[in-house]
Amino acid sequence: MGTYDKQIGGSHYLNFKIQPSEFANKNNLPFAEGNAIKYICRHKYKGKKEDLKKAKHYIDMIIERDYPDTPNIRPLPPGFTLTKSKDPDMTPMTEEEEYRTAGITKEEAEKK
Repeated sequence: MGTYDKQIGGSHYLNFKIQPSEFANKNNLPFAEGNAIKYICRHKYKGKKEDLKKAKHYIDMIIERDYPDTPNIRPLPPGFTLTKSKDPDMTPMTEEEEYRTAGITKEEAEKK
């Protein structure tokens, strides 16, 4: 008997052709994705509406982790600071403008 042919503490997963944990493991799913699948699969057999709320909670975690409201901003290279653009519409400076404003060339900055 294999690990996935038995269940400790209930039988709600034995009704499936493949257990949610086996699916998650064989597909190398992260923890939150695996738990969302687990709760969606078992809701009719165990936790009912509460399991769906748990699945939704894990899905919200995934959204927050993978699709944050604020973009992932890379830090500036050492020695650089943010400066306001000289344009009245506040268009961000190009990389070349940043170097010119700092009084160095790109090559000089890369050597630092």
